[in-house]
Amino acid sequence: MTARYVPSAPLHPSSPPIRMSDIDVLLQEHRKFPPDAAFAREALLNSPEVYERAAADLDGFWAEQARLLDWYTPWHTVLDWKPPRARWFDGGTLNVAYNCVDRHIGGSRRNKAAIIFEGEPGDRRTLTYWDLYIEVQKFANVLRKLGVQRGDRVGIYLPLIPEAAIAMLACARIGAIHSVVFGGFSPESLRDRMNDAQAKVVITADGGYRRGQIVPLKRNTDKALEECPSVKHVVVVQRRTGGPIGEAYVEMLEGRDFWWHRLMQHAEAECEPEHMNAEDVLFILYTSGTTGKPKGIVHTTGGYLTGVAYTTKYVFDLRDDDVFWCTADVGWVTGHSYLVYGPLANGATCVMYEGAPDWPEKDRMWEMCARHGVTVFYTAPTAIRAFMKWGAEWPARHDLSRLRLLGSVGEPINPEAWMWYHTYIGGGRCPVVDTWWQTETGAIVISPLPGITATKPGSATHPLPGFSAELVDARANRIPVGGGLLTLTRPWPSMLRTIWGDDQRYVDTYFSKWPGRPDLYFAGDGAKRDDDGYFWILGRVDDVLNVAGHRIGTMEVESALVEHPSVAEAAVVGKSHELKGQALAAFVTLRTGFHPNPALRDELRDFVAQKIGAIARPDDILFSADLPKTRSGKIMRRLLRDIAEGRALGDTTTLADPGVVASLKDQYESQES
Repeated sequence: MTARYVPSAPLHPSSPPIRMSDIDVLLQEHRKFPPDAAFAREALLNSPEVYERAAADLDGFWAEQARLLDWYTPWHTVLDWKPPRARWFDGGTLNVAYNCVDRHIGGSRRNKAAIIFEGEPGDRRTLTYWDLYIEVQKFANVLRKLGVQRGDRVGIYLPLIPEAAIAMLACARIGAIHSVVFGGFSPESLRDRMNDAQAKVVITADGGYRRGQIVPLKRNTDKALEECPSVKHVVVVQRRTGGPIGEAYVEMLEGRDFWWHRLMQHAEAECEPEHMNAEDVLFILYTSGTTGKPKGIVHTTGGYLTGVAYTTKYVFDLRDDDVFWCTADVGWVTGHSYLVYGPLANGATCVMYEGAPDWPEKDRMWEMCARHGVTVFYTAPTAIRAFMKWGAEWPARHDLSRLRLLGSVGEPINPEAWMWYHTYIGGGRCPVVDTWWQTETGAIVISPLPGITATKPGSATHPLPGFSAELVDARANRIPVGGGLLTLTRPWPSMLRTIWGDDQRYVDTYFSKWPGRPDLYFAGDGAKRDDDGYFWILGRVDDVLNVAGHRIGTMEVESALVEHPSVAEAAVVGKSHELKGQALAAFVTLRTGFHPNPALRDELRDFVAQKIGAIARPDDILFSADLPKTRSGKIMRRLLRDIAEGRALGDTTTLADPGVVASLKDQYESQES
């Protein structure tokens, strides 16, 4: 059964829709996978009527979703919308920690596993909802004893361990605002974020594990805090009990630094949750800006939790006996929404893994899926393409038959990566929900509903019920079919409210693309829409190139390259060209068993031309063992453009492996000489 998407009214009813787009649509994908009949029959949502119902009464629909939560005081107004400012569930009070923990302990979930943790070295812990209830209360009391009050900011700089979730929930319990910083970030990044938030306390660990190495988190924190005058205390989780970073070996500043386990020994296990207003700030999460300092994205209590609870339940068709594994770190919004808040609000069992996916072997994640009985698996295309590169023999070693649904998040997924995921991980039986959303949206916006939507490899399909997305041109005219700019046309509960400390930047960045239309949120992405109304995300509009007068989205060229049996991953950027304006330069990593050579380079160029047209034939193809990526796994295209143009590399502090960049630059320069 295919979902019938009900679009919102044309943005400019007086002017006819513009059918020609500013972005050329080149790649065609016609494969289609309807929901399995048995899956659809049992799915939580299995009727397309839900789209129409949401479109007909947006406020009523979101009120229905908000009632998935427990409220102390009901709201008097569902939505107060004065573009670009929205207030959701005004007058309502609730507590996020209560909704994620307390309300589950009175029934059958009391002794249900909430978090199944596994560390890279193989250490394991399981916390039930009762365990979580006790731990969150104790740490909430620890924070209060350290002087943290309602509205104060608390920094969290931890590995992916249960204490990260406990700290987040403890902040929510007492009304403190947390700001999680990914443990892979540098001391400078931590310093800048803590100063911007004016954090009072920072929670860190002696260290964390990554590929068998120790990440020195406490040492990094100490360096950062040399220039963070607002931070009064540091709480340190003892990740190891001995060795070079055990308790005796970690420098602790008297009066400032405290061990987590020592504070918890004396903490009381009762802490009443604060009654928070729906619009009170829950957290600040920093996301990199294209220029300038990172943006502190502000999310609030009632709207955010409504958005993530609703989308977790229905996008993943979440059942009480599911074992849900979202592989994201809590340092990213995906970890906030679909590892901590969304699943726990639904009483789910969540897997949490600290380390690298290929440590000590390339089947680590599949071994864990089999051993823990994972049923829902949610990961990024970057990881999927790495799995492809390593080969299907690794997942084939393990019983993945309990998997019943797969998800993709973080960037557009290439159709061939989608097919590999569907075939070799899902066994051809699991629906794949390819989700589009952002740090700013808080929750999934565009995604299949697995019991309703016929999926197409590489397409995020339709906006979920309750969300309104359109493609428009530079004048905000709606584009019903073709390529254009992705915009959200109606407010949604989990939307960001502002940028911390810089409200004008919030307006300028997200609601000023079309003068006179402060109601239109510009996502910064280009997308196309096919004849069936399906959305295909093309990536950041910065990545749309002008080649001889044609506007070409790099994602389409990359998808064509990845279809070739030799290619594991590809990144395409533009470089200056005297005749074309811009030329395409492709950085390619090969699958195991293939080796770079001039013949393969020519074959790949011709393959792209054959798949999507001669205009998209890359001028340059550079083979590389790896691609430079940010610590969240996204390809650093700006850096690749600099390499392609022969410019200086600039700031590489956010790269997972800066040495890769130097190698690529050397290779590229030698190719040009």
